[in-house]
Amino acid sequence: MDHLLTADERAFRDELAATLRRIVPADLRDRNAADRELARDDFVAAQKALHAAGLAVPHWPAEWGGRGWTATQRFLWMHEIQVAGVPQPLPFNVDMIGPVLCAFGSGAQKARFLPATAALDIWWCQGFSEPGAGSDLAGLSTRAVRDGDAYVVDGQKTWTSYAQHADWIFALVRTDPAAPRKQMGISFLLIDMGTPGISVRPIRTADGRHEVNEVFFDSVRVPAANLVGAENRGWDVAKFLLANERHAIAGVGLCRLRLGRAAALMAAPGPGGRRAADEPALAGRLARHEADLAALETLQLLALKGLPAGAFGAAEHAASVLKIRGTELQQATTELLLDLAVRVRPEAADDAARGYFSMRKVSIYGGSNEVQREILAKAALGV
Repeated sequence: MDHLLTADERAFRDELAATLRRIVPADLRDRNAADRELARDDFVAAQKALHAAGLAVPHWPAEWGGRGWTATQRFLWMHEIQVAGVPQPLPFNVDMIGPVLCAFGSGAQKARFLPATAALDIWWCQGFSEPGAGSDLAGLSTRAVRDGDAYVVDGQKTWTSYAQHADWIFALVRTDPAAPRKQMGISFLLIDMGTPGISVRPIRTADGRHEVNEVFFDSVRVPAANLVGAENRGWDVAKFLLANERHAIAGVGLCRLRLGRAAALMAAPGPGGRRAADEPALAGRLARHEADLAALETLQLLALKGLPAGAFGAAEHAASVLKIRGTELQQATTELLLDLAVRVRPEAADDAARGYFSMRKVSIYGGSNEVQREILAKAALGV
């Protein structure tokens, strides 16, 4: 992607890469790069190191810790964090609720939550998906009924990442069941996870980890002051949040990190001294993934710089394209790493397998790839 960067942007990237490797311990970066499960304290330590260096929320407004960077600089910031193996700033905090509060929050909400959210003194989780409302998010049924100066919330959320660690949850709830369209009558609430009536049940995933959960609300009272934006207009907030999420999910830096690890395994002698690089099928897979990644990096940079005429669709469609291709490539690279680990470093196969299984979900969350294709078909192709 160097051909799309100016000399100043390349210098910015190189300085950023050096800083990240200096402020975040190598052991933590190595464990994260190897797809090993991290503890809550690991995520907090990494984000606090970034926050102290002014690198946790550079994309926020300056008054709340932002750096006034260009879109390209912000892309390079996340790219280099991923390439270095640094645990990313918690996306629920920095890419979701933080920007939402900056755009839609009241003055009191900003003052109360934004500093603690940036420093990871508050850990947020996302209460969107439900057993009957995942990709069709507007079909959610968790209800919030106004009762004086509070809402009473009843219902269930599922696939809630890191709810077991979370202090707060931002949730979409139905406040007007009689609304003429299902996208209407939805509100956006901030809910303290310590409130009576909330329970969390773990879901063990195929990689053996406890990352996602079910969250139940049983007559949970939430102060009306915790409503973000207008009542029954939460869908506007959700669309804003999801557009940010899909750009982040592309994970081009993660793909670059994994392809670097794959190239090292390809060059290493395996049992009997034979290198995987000498097997045409494996070498061909690596080359194809490198080409796909170069195209993905180019698309994301073009989208950030303003997609030129003749490129795919319009800039507002880029988030869906990036989400589809980025998650597919993340899955392909972890599959290649697993195959290589089995051949070259069997002792690393367990970690590689966990990474492989973990990446199966990325084509589903943030709006499934099937739904993203429907969005593109309707908006870009007119079908």
